[in-house]
Amino acid sequence: MANDSHMPADRVTVAVGAIVQDEAGRFLLVKHVPERGGFWQRRWIFPGGKLEPGESIVDGTKREVMEETNLEVQIESANPLVERIVKEGNAVPLHVLYVTHMARTVAGELRPASDVGEARWVTKEELSEVWNDLHEDTQTIATLAKII
Repeated sequence: MANDSHMPADRVTVAVGAIVQDEAGRFLLVKHVPERGGFWQRRWIFPGGKLEPGESIVDGTKREVMEETNLEVQIESANPLVERIVKEGNAVPLHVLYVTHMARTVAGELRPASDVGEARWVTKEELSEVWNDLHEDTQTIATLAKII
């Protein structure tokens, strides 16, 4: 949900994202291109990224979804907060708070951004089938949001 190559190890990052559903009730997943690297590479995740200073959570979520997928969304209910702390010895290369919402598409045609590479809609049943290909943080977010 965020690009950790831009996340300094000395601070906590707020990542905003959404569990986006279309009119058919399918869920949107994205996968970043391998060249981007980072903590979330090669795994399916929900669209999102880093909240910018001065940006509201809702505005940041809408911006990130638009940047990654070309979709305009309506933000709905908030999901439980998820925290990830990655430690390597005494170092903390990543400390992120995921602030996610449920969202519905309102406009646009799905077109993954160049750094995203892949995007797909999955039904609830298909989400179960690709569960092992989801990033573990995405699994936590989905579980706490009670979509699976």
